[in-house]
Amino acid sequence: MTVTIRELVDGVSGLKVVAGDDFMDRRISVADVSRPSIEMTGYFNFYPADRVQIFGRTEISFAERMTSDERKIIMKKMCTEETPCFIITRNLTPPEELIEAATHRGIPVLVANKATTRLVSNLTNFLESNLADRCSQHGVLIDIYGMGVLIIGDSGIGKSETALELVKRGHRLVADDRVDLFVLDDSRIIGEPPEILRNLIEIRGLGVIDVVNLFGVGAVRASKTVNLVINLEHWDKNREYDRLGNNTESFKIFNVDLPKISIPVRVGRNLAIIIELAAMNRRAKDMGHDSTQTFEDNLARLIQQNTLTDSKEK
Repeated sequence: MTVTIRELVDGVSGLKVVAGDDFMDRRISVADVSRPSIEMTGYFNFYPADRVQIFGRTEISFAERMTSDERKIIMKKMCTEETPCFIITRNLTPPEELIEAATHRGIPVLVANKATTRLVSNLTNFLESNLADRCSQHGVLIDIYGMGVLIIGDSGIGKSETALELVKRGHRLVADDRVDLFVLDDSRIIGEPPEILRNLIEIRGLGVIDVVNLFGVGAVRASKTVNLVINLEHWDKNREYDRLGNNTESFKIFNVDLPKISIPVRVGRNLAIIIELAAMNRRAKDMGHDSTQTFEDNLARLIQQNTLTDSKEK
């Protein structure tokens, strides 16, 4: 995965091109950024040339103390075949020697109106989300009380119909039919819809439903962290289903284990309410309130009381 400088400018607010308009198709391949402070002193042994290079107030003020010849030497070393672009923060003026060396190498120079720390945060978020490995999962992603619930199951089992009922109950649709997933921070799975399916739900026998048109913009969101996976499966009378809630499975995506609950589908079961309650229960568990543990504690206390009563009677 790569990102062009043009996509970077379009995706991160407050960036403008001051040199290198003809080189906007140059690509970024890593999400990390670099502030080349130590390189300004001439130390290039570990220069991360393939990263976006950020010049803040410290780098610019240090460069101003250098002679023009010294700046030419340093800037020329910074401009390599791998270097994607340079960004100057706080609307500071880039050194002429940098523009000259970058233009010679075909590297764009940008200026940002943000402080360095804020810009680095915005850049990192944008690059991590756009450069992350991605996969597609057949299913529906719904935001239920702040919990990202990924509903999966066999085709035709009722995922989209359940999603529509959840939207009617006030929850928000992220994606229907196909969910694009990527990992963020090595621990969070983010889901979003493919562009062609954004804000749409397909209902067999009815067709494609525009959720925004029918329910308003508050009924959708662009992306959501996946917190829980619900697997809808056909009811099997020969299978023993979990009745206490202590057999939570896991669903692995990009080496991240997500909690998974299998819910059997049978005529008469209100799946929307069940999934809503599953999300609420999972949220309560994450906050330290485990109803299953409460039941087991109550059961253990009752057994202990009965044991003491029997001992006294004897």
